[in-house]
Amino acid sequence: MIFRPTVEADLDRLLPLLGTDPVGGPTADTYLARLADGGYRPDRTWIAEDPSGAAPLALAVWWGEPGADRPAALDGVFAHHSVRSTADRTTLAAELLAAAHAAYADAGVSVAPEYHLPLPGDWHDRPDTVAAVAWRQEAARRAGLPTSRERLRYEWTPQAGRPEPSERLSFRAEPDDEVFVDLFRRVLTGTLDAASRREADRIGADAQARYDVAFYRETMLGERSWWRTARKPDGEVVGFGVPSRNHASPVVGYLGVLPEHRGRGYADDILSEITRILASETDPEQVRADTDLTNTPMATAFERLGYRNTARRLVLSAH
Repeated sequence: MIFRPTVEADLDRLLPLLGTDPVGGPTADTYLARLADGGYRPDRTWIAEDPSGAAPLALAVWWGEPGADRPAALDGVFAHHSVRSTADRTTLAAELLAAAHAAYADAGVSVAPEYHLPLPGDWHDRPDTVAAVAWRQEAARRAGLPTSRERLRYEWTPQAGRPEPSERLSFRAEPDDEVFVDLFRRVLTGTLDAASRREADRIGADAQARYDVAFYRETMLGERSWWRTARKPDGEVVGFGVPSRNHASPVVGYLGVLPEHRGRGYADDILSEITRILASETDPEQVRADTDLTNTPMATAFERLGYRNTARRLVLSAH
């Protein structure tokens, strides 16, 4: 079996594998659109093929920021319909991912990119989807992505009504990145965000806070001027909000309440302000937000403000 990145001449051979089963991922149309904008590239699209040169037997697609040298996330893994048994699909996909991960490591990628599986909200009740997830999850585990967490996708639309301004907090733009580094670091204490907590345990709270500030400032597409600190009438900071956007939509980038101020419902006030800023600055069709399935307080805040749970996402990662 040959495992390799694709070249332009492979395009017509790989497109039929895309979007072929219940697990979400790029369709042929999506792949072509992201290929055109640089998010997908032939060298970040890998196939497994028999030396005979027949149709690819498996396909893996990584996404990266247009112009970036390194992949940011694995968007999809697919197997040809001729690979019928679950065991064969799992082994083939695992070997394909392992080969790509090894090549990425040789190129300087220190941690294999996360695998994001978009799923319907009721996927646990759909046997075909459960089965389609299972072999991919096992393949990812064998290839070095053993950790999983499930996230909820929420959407707010203008039909829900623009939130009213907070009556108990004021919000200020803050140009000093160091202020936000300090706030990101402080909210890590007791956070229910599993990814932030895990990374802070691995690299340290200060490094994680600096990474978060740099990510939202340099990688996300939202304006730095949208960021806000949230304060009580006496000026004491209780938290902060980072409205932002990605290539698809405005998003609730980050919302944090300082540990000593939790339990008072301030997340609702900050989420309202983030939503108000995005509604004013972007005139959106929708505002999207994700939170971990285990972060019940944040999910409840979204629902109180009129955000609807529209989907789930399974994230498989190295740590």
